Amino acid sequence: MTLTHPAPRRDRPAWIVPLMLAAAGLVPALAAQAADTTPARQLERFSAQAGAPGQAQRGRIFFTSRQGGEWSCASCHGNPPTQAGKHASTGKAIDPMAPAANAAAFTSTAKVDKWFRRNCNDVVKRECSALEKADVLAYLLSLKL
Repeated sequence: MTLTHPAPRRDRPAWIVPLMLAAAGLVPALAAQAADTTPARQLERFSAQAGAPGQAQRGRIFFTSRQGGEWSCASCHGNPPTQAGKHASTGKAIDPMAPAANAAAFTSTAKVDKWFRRNCNDVVKRECSALEKADVLAYLLSLKL
């Protein structure tokens, strides 16, 4: 990407142009940090950790079933999770989980790990296994709009 120096303007202080150019260079770097992977790669990662491929049918059952607590994944994320959901206790809006409905879903490894940890703790009262994560991802990737 070639950055050209904007022409000076009387209504713009001289120091703002270098600042604008520096900021323009940071935007691609920040965008790359936020989206470091794809949903398919996340599925590969969890399948490799589990030593078995994720299965969409098992993932659908896991996603829609209560796991001993009062909630299922679908309690907040909807069934099917191709539309916005709503947190069961706070009412806070939640973006669609299915990658077909939300291009940003499962594109940040750090966020995927964080939200699986939190949500599994809420729903199953423990960390989900790698196979459970792979199954849920296989299910979510199988959904179409």
